[in-house]
Amino acid sequence: MVADYRFAEFAGADAQTSTTANPLLDGPQLFARYAFMPNRLAYCGGDDNRSLFDYCLAGAMDAGLRGLLRKFTGAMPYLQLIAECNAILDPFDARVVEAYWLGNDLLQGVEARALYDSLSTRFGRQMCARDLELVLGKAPAGAHPHHSFHVLEVCPRIGWPQALSFMDNCRISWGKVVSLDGSALIVEVMPLVIAGHRLVLGSPEHRVINWEFDGKGFVSTALIGDWISIHWGWACQVLSPRQVANLERWTRYHLDIVNETL
Repeated sequence: MVADYRFAEFAGADAQTSTTANPLLDGPQLFARYAFMPNRLAYCGGDDNRSLFDYCLAGAMDAGLRGLLRKFTGAMPYLQLIAECNAILDPFDARVVEAYWLGNDLLQGVEARALYDSLSTRFGRQMCARDLELVLGKAPAGAHPHHSFHVLEVCPRIGWPQALSFMDNCRISWGKVVSLDGSALIVEVMPLVIAGHRLVLGSPEHRVINWEFDGKGFVSTALIGDWISIHWGWACQVLSPRQVANLERWTRYHLDIVNETL
């Protein structure tokens, strides 16, 4: 019997957080966990994946890590926007980082005009006029600076592959651990699929998710029944119920917005 993935069951469920979840990671550490695998695959950031991995394993945070993370020019403007609109001085504040990668209430502090202006400044010269019009139009339509919006709406219009598999791997997904298999976890996830002319989350399926290199990784304490976040086939973090709920909520939310002009 598959798990029920509707986020409503997790609403207000922080008191039920898994004992292996760690929702209290500092901001740079949290960012590094999600940045590691796309950096290893040479999609974004500098040539620093080994350093990012070592920082995550050590649980360290210093100016060196912040410098590595500033090279992620796709994510940083969104973090800066979220921080500025919520009167938070540090774009690496844990609340800001979580808002971008997973979603939280800070996203609602970013007004449509601020997102519109940010997108216009960043992508005005990268997109053709029609694509820019479509992307900018998503701001007044209700879009927020969440990673799902960038992957599903922006990336296909700035030269990234439009393949379904690329978007499915690049978005932050979530899944329930159903089996432990050495260097991998068997996780039940909802894939991104095309239904008619819409992008939707499909029926749950089992996937093999890598969690370690040389016997080390970020979710070594994960147990059967835990929920984890996944980026490019890599297990990033054991999630609390609140984080699962937010990630599903904002992913579904932006799928609806993207589908308006798909």
